[in-house]
Amino acid sequence: MEGLAVRLAERSRLGDLDLDRAVFGEIFSDHMFSMAWRDGAWRDPEIVPYGPIPIEPGAMTLHYAQMAFEGLKAFVGVDGRVRLFRPDRNARRLRLSCRRMCIPEIDEDDFVAAVTRLVDIDRLWISDRPGHGLYIRPIVFSAEAHLEVRPSRSYRFIVMTCPVGAYFTSGDAGLSLKVEDRFARTAPHGGVGETKTSANYATTFAAGRQAREDGFDQVLWLDGSQHRYVEEAGLMNVFFKLGERVVTPELNGAILPGVTRESVIALLADRGIAVEEREVAIDEVVAACDDGALEEAFVTGTAAVVLPVGRLSFKGRDLIPLLAGAAPLARSLHDELTGIQYGRIEDRHGWNRPVDV
Repeated sequence: MEGLAVRLAERSRLGDLDLDRAVFGEIFSDHMFSMAWRDGAWRDPEIVPYGPIPIEPGAMTLHYAQMAFEGLKAFVGVDGRVRLFRPDRNARRLRLSCRRMCIPEIDEDDFVAAVTRLVDIDRLWISDRPGHGLYIRPIVFSAEAHLEVRPSRSYRFIVMTCPVGAYFTSGDAGLSLKVEDRFARTAPHGGVGETKTSANYATTFAAGRQAREDGFDQVLWLDGSQHRYVEEAGLMNVFFKLGERVVTPELNGAILPGVTRESVIALLADRGIAVEEREVAIDEVVAACDDGALEEAFVTGTAAVVLPVGRLSFKGRDLIPLLAGAAPLARSLHDELTGIQYGRIEDRHGWNRPVDV
């Protein structure tokens, strides 16, 4: 990236890291990337020590949630090389999220260059333990101090990273999902469900907290108008194996186009398994469970990768996929995808981006 300034931390906090006690998203690496939008252009790209940033109480993002963010990972491969997984897809999705939120778009090449340089500087924060990696959180938000309801005139783009292990620890039982038929995650038509913005996440807290209090890992969301069609599982995309078919809710504007979702569909195609992207009614899932056709259910996401679902609860009734314990398709997809990410399996699609700066 042209004009990128780098100021390194005087003391690394890496020595304070205890991977055995690390909680997902709680400990941040030594540095962050920052860039500002003003006078009609993105300016002053820099990598600086991670730390607090000044923000005015009147900053429009605090009042009107004009922001967008992303999530991707870097891995240390079995050959010792650091790899980013499909950063170009996250760059594209952030650009589209910015467009929807009336935020100046960030050039995709600049996004990848910023992430690559930051990861290279903090590469020692990436654990080579199985299942571990470096989670990368880019975020762009309105910075102008103004209370008029309109798009901001100034913005800040920041990229931070944190070392992570497994997001869920459900073990062999798989995830348990409570089907949510009261709250809505997003508006069904014309909303921002396909956009990675804070407005899509705060609305999930109440139902998610209740589900955990009821003993479940996450919520299975239904559509916001009829509470009839499956949308997402928590903040993840969801798949069902119905006999020889694999189905997943179509990208209808209310569902986030997951990078892992897209990757899993490609891996299934490599195996000759076509995925039906269409409306999936919860009644169809119930009926498939009743007649034994629901062999597996699984979720996909950057943090979770691919995880089997061991149990769904709908209106007080437990729905158990036929192969919930073994989940051979979900587990083989997880192994194949992580094998590509860690360099154990040939990257035949060219998804990995080596970090060699």
